[in-house]
Order: sequence, then structure tokens, then C-alpha cells
Amino acid sequence: MSNTPIASAAGSARSSRRNKTVTLTVTAMLTALIVVMAFTPIGYLRIGGLELTLIMVPVVIGAITCGPAASAFLGLVFGIVSFIQCFTGSPFGAIAVSISVLKTLIVNIAARVLAGWLCGLIFKAVKTKTKQWSYVIAGASGSLLNTVFFLGLLALLFWNVQFTPEQATQLGGIDTMLKTVIAIAMGINAPIELAVCTLLGSAVGAAVTAAIKRIKQ
Repeated sequence: MSNTPIASAAGSARSSRRNKTVTLTVTAMLTALIVVMAFTPIGYLRIGGLELTLIMVPVVIGAITCGPAASAFLGLVFGIVSFIQCFTGSPFGAIAVSISVLKTLIVNIAARVLAGWLCGLIFKAVKTKTKQWSYVIAGASGSLLNTVFFLGLLALLFWNVQFTPEQATQLGGIDTMLKTVIAIAMGINAPIELAVCTLLGSAVGAAVTAAIKRIKQ
């Protein structure tokens, strides 16, 4: 009987280490997925001079499977690769960087970190109350938060920017940052991102969660 508490403590320690290992492994895999998506065509769909990004999907999966801290980190990775994209082929990103490198960095990093972190918190809050719909809520909230924070920071930091004729031509005739924000918000980009992120994020997140539970048993 005297060994029972010791055995229980040892089992708890092993379970904790296994949980941490699984979380780190999943986070590392999702990090790699974000990088691959960012630098291949599967991460961005370009519509004129604007982009539709699907990279929020791994962030949502991280929020579902690993929690708010991991999803905030994945949001940070998303923000970093988005900022790098401004120098490697994104017409809109290149224009933003030419106006202000610092403001562009803030928009990309802050929007994605906040979206990832809050998505994780939302899933954590709703999963015990409505487990069946918690995955869908996480997927939808991740996409919506990313769009709201990204466009909100763009409007806040670049509200008075007017593009040159050459820049406006690259963006399909849009000549101010405010019009760009409105075009993204009212165009097909945001609805498509919302649909894809909700469907893929919730489905894959639920599947990975089930797989993790089996591994931890």
C-alpha cells in the first residue's frame, strides 16, 4: 500500500511528459505545414493584386488540439511568413512595405498572434458546453478574427495612404488603402476564407484530437 502514492505520482509524471511531447510534436508539424503552405501555391490564392490565404487553417487546428499558447505561437509563425511574403511576390505586401516596413510588420504579426490566441481561448471556453459545435465555432472564429484584426490594423495604421497610379494598376484600380480594406471585406476573399477555414479547420482539428486521445491512452 505504501508504494501506491509513489506509483500514482510516477504515472502522473509519465502522462504529463507524454502530453507535453505530443503537444510539442503536433505544434512542430503544424509549424512546418504553415511554412510549406506559405511558400507553395496551396497557401495563397491570388485574385488580381490581392491574396486569399488558407494559412489560418493550421492555426485553427493548433487552437483545437494544443490550446491558446500553441495557437498564438502558430499565429506568430503565420505572421512572420506573411511578412516575408511582402518581399517575395505579394503585390499588395510589396506596396505596404514600400510605405512602411514597421507598420506592415505590426499588421502581419499582431493580427495573426491575436487571432490564434483568441481562437484557442474561444475553443477552450465552448468545448465543454457545446462539444459537437465547438470545432465549427473554432474554425469560424479563427477566420473571422484574422480578417477583422488584419483589416482593422490596416485601416488604423494606413488609413490616409493613397497609392501611386502604378500601384493602383497592380491592385486592379484600387487607389487608396481604405478602398483596399473595403474591397477585401466586401469581396469574395473573406467569405471563401471563412468557409474553407471553418470546414477544414473543424474537420481536421476534430480528427487530430481523436488521434491524440488514442496516442495518450
